[in-house]
Amino acid sequence: MSATPATIPQLLRSAAETYGDHTAYVQGERRLSFSELHAAVRGVARGLVAHGLAAGQRVVIWAPNSIEWVVAALAVTYAGGVLVPANSRYTGAEVADLVRRTGAPIALLDDGFLGRHQIRELEEAGELECLQEIIQLSDLAHVARTGEQVPEADIDARAAAVTADDVADILFTSGTTGRSKGAMSAHRQTIGVSRAWADLGGVRRDDRYLVINPFFHSFGYKIGIVVGLLTGCTLYPVATFDLDATMSLISDQRITVLPGAPTIYQSILTAPRRDQHDLSSLRLAVTGAAVVPVVLIERMRAPAPEGLGIDQVVTAFGMTEAVVVTMCRDDDSAATVATTCGRAIPGMELRIDSPADDGTGELLVRGEHVMLGYLDDPGATAEAIDGDGWLHTGDVGVLDEHGNLRITDRLKDMYISGGFNVYPAEVEQALLRMDGIADVAVVGVPDERMGEVGKAYVVVSGAGASQARPGPDDVRAFAKERLANFKVPRHVELVDALPRNLSGKVLKTRLRETTD
Repeated sequence: MSATPATIPQLLRSAAETYGDHTAYVQGERRLSFSELHAAVRGVARGLVAHGLAAGQRVVIWAPNSIEWVVAALAVTYAGGVLVPANSRYTGAEVADLVRRTGAPIALLDDGFLGRHQIRELEEAGELECLQEIIQLSDLAHVARTGEQVPEADIDARAAAVTADDVADILFTSGTTGRSKGAMSAHRQTIGVSRAWADLGGVRRDDRYLVINPFFHSFGYKIGIVVGLLTGCTLYPVATFDLDATMSLISDQRITVLPGAPTIYQSILTAPRRDQHDLSSLRLAVTGAAVVPVVLIERMRAPAPEGLGIDQVVTAFGMTEAVVVTMCRDDDSAATVATTCGRAIPGMELRIDSPADDGTGELLVRGEHVMLGYLDDPGATAEAIDGDGWLHTGDVGVLDEHGNLRITDRLKDMYISGGFNVYPAEVEQALLRMDGIADVAVVGVPDERMGEVGKAYVVVSGAGASQARPGPDDVRAFAKERLANFKVPRHVELVDALPRNLSGKVLKTRLRETTD
């Protein structure tokens, strides 16, 4: 493909012309080529116009990953609309809030997902004056038939009228620390950040890309759907993560690309039946979070059977407000990949605000991929993006001499114990090297003498009969050998699992709420 198209409708049309009959999507027995995808999107886009969608209006999609989700989402932008993905696990009341805040006249959903009745939930969530139509994704064929009354020239004109600076999508933050906010991105931004990620990851036309990341999240939508249109790779969307099904799919379909949250790889590495699946086709894995365990990267790169033997494992750092900020490069050393999030991607720059003696401070980000702002919230936008255009991330980090970023923690997660700052991520990194620990999260809890002390929530792995499961005393003893005394968790609680959102982030607010 020559010059990258400036809008998503242009990108879809270009992908169809460039990749034609090459398979764009596989879901179960279904296959859809790039040409077929373009035709399906145009048909549904005509249907949305027939249902009254005007250019610039927002459409909420509330559903799990599927080919229908992709067709519907691209149809919204092809018709000149603005895509508003909703978390598939949201309640009807939460989705109703998004509908009200965006003024969406149309909601597209998958009624019955996870045994729930989404239409009924939405209807019971209160009056939604703006909402004119609820459409099930299973009815897209009917929507396309109603669109036959809209001339093809009209829908193509609608698509052509979309500009690079028009808002393409509004993605709402996870809301783990308060009411979610809608981050608005222009078409040029959604395409630009996806292009940068695809180039740095070396994604190719012959790649088979398993999309576990939810489409409602930028990691699934922009780094999944849009990357597919840019590179011509084949996407395999899955609605829910099932460990055995995922390993079978990797083996049977010879999956080559598997981006995901750290928990995805941790689950595969500790799977009791991993040796029954051939995972050798995996060549590219990209993971990221505020903090990625170093030991996890080492195990992903290590050859089988001890590790996954993935050729290229890189880490990246991003957020809803900027999607991708930094990323490792293919020729980075193992140490760089294992201990940093890489350098700023093209079009972005980084700065550490008011660094301490050790160089750490709040990470500030500026560049062409930073959001336009928060929907209808100029106050929150001004608080997040200062007058010089720097986005204040709320993450604590440090830059090395080559510009590689290492995130040490979230500002809000730091606690002070006996007058010393403690960053839980450092404690978590240490504990994850202990045999028998599969997952861990550390939070600060009140203490009468020290002000705050650490509490570690520990998930132990499925140890065999010959290996004793570590107990709280073992965990504390392990920490004392590796950490300063003020960093050692005073309390250790064994739990079955850590509460996480679908992006893989630990909900530490919930852990703090459960603390006595």
